[in-house]
Amino acid sequence: MNVAVLDFGKTNSKLFVFGQDGRILDERRTQPKWTHQGGFSVLDEAALHDWAFGAVTDAVENHGVEGVMVSGHGCTFALVGDKALTHPILDYEQEPPAEIAARIDRRIPDFAETFSPRLPLGFNYGRHMLWLQEVDPDAFTAATSILGYPQYWSWRLGGRPVSEVSYLGCHSHLWAPRERDFSSLVDAQGWRGRMPAFERAGAVIGEQRFGDTKRSIAIHNGVHDSNAALHAYRRQGLGPLTVVSTGTWVVVLNPDCPLEALDRERDMLVNVDVDGGPVPTIRFMGGREFAVISGGWQGAIPLGSIQQALDARLMALPSFAPGGPMPSHRGEIIGGKPSDGQSAAVALLYVALMIDLCLDLISSQNTVIVDGGLNTGGLLAGLLAQLRPGQTFLQGASLEGSATGAAALAFESEGHDFAAEPPEPVRATEFSGLAGYRDAWRDRVAAGHGAAVKAAGGAR
Repeated sequence: MNVAVLDFGKTNSKLFVFGQDGRILDERRTQPKWTHQGGFSVLDEAALHDWAFGAVTDAVENHGVEGVMVSGHGCTFALVGDKALTHPILDYEQEPPAEIAARIDRRIPDFAETFSPRLPLGFNYGRHMLWLQEVDPDAFTAATSILGYPQYWSWRLGGRPVSEVSYLGCHSHLWAPRERDFSSLVDAQGWRGRMPAFERAGAVIGEQRFGDTKRSIAIHNGVHDSNAALHAYRRQGLGPLTVVSTGTWVVVLNPDCPLEALDRERDMLVNVDVDGGPVPTIRFMGGREFAVISGGWQGAIPLGSIQQALDARLMALPSFAPGGPMPSHRGEIIGGKPSDGQSAAVALLYVALMIDLCLDLISSQNTVIVDGGLNTGGLLAGLLAQLRPGQTFLQGASLEGSATGAAALAFESEGHDFAAEPPEPVRATEFSGLAGYRDAWRDRVAAGHGAAVKAAGGAR
């Protein structure tokens, strides 16, 4: 049995074909396009659908795929009628007008209920739902279902409308993790009746034919991408874990962190795993910040440029994107003007130091798995292992933990084994002066953001 996984990211969308042995047999990629319509930035859904349908069709015809699974980025919802969207899908990177924000933000439930901090833009997608409902109430009136982003694509490809807990529980303001039920906002706005029945991530929710094949292909219920990565590793029996999932966002999930340790002002929140359990989380927009600091660098980063940046004390101080544990400070580069290669080194050091800080804040003392595209070549994981010698570090055998976890859920739902490769041990880097660089960085950050940054404990 082979499964096609559509992994819809904010910056890149991908299709992978997984075999039952965990190998990736084929892949292809595209970039979603965002357009302006009716005063909003919205997804070019038709273009992305055409790409996805074509990619799945090729996978079915060339690899004998028997199921389609979806993994999707957070912060995004879809209003659908019987056959189509009732409003284009909103881009979460836009802020409601100030006069509207003042009204809708008064309706948001308290952190103690939802464990969703009040974040800017559409980082809580319940906030964007309130905005759209105020501006275009007819879109809600016409909608028969409110779907999370992965559930939209599972439905669009031939499944029935369903809800899924890992997506609803992803800092949406729509879920109360302790009660394992919708939040008071859902009932106050009359949305509960448009929330479809729940199915577990990976469950078969429909069938579809693709291309010229006469076989019906199973459509599986989608999953939130970072929670898929968490599932990919938890299922391997590795013991207590912190998962660092990297992409446009760096999401640090530590199920062992006490809920009382979460600070709503620092982008700390509760995610919800595929079985409804609370997962304390901290995050920042690390992939976006890496691109800004590095000037869009792609490819390997020379080790020599890392040492040069350390020796020169070239540093990036947060933040270069909204959200994150230090949202009130504008990012800056100090210590001089980096060359092109040094900019990439400074950017990677920044991401490593931010993750190091996040691991302290999320009370991580267990095994850490570093996953995703920012760990190309293993350099990010190696820096973290050097920064925190008191912890065990592992890295995904591939960079695609979210897609791998999604594939595992699809195989498991059909009663099939899925033998994903276990994560690999990380070899710590041996750069000179890294610990002192980290201390100097924290001193500078603490001066701008309060002593709590420097005082955050940690296993080192």
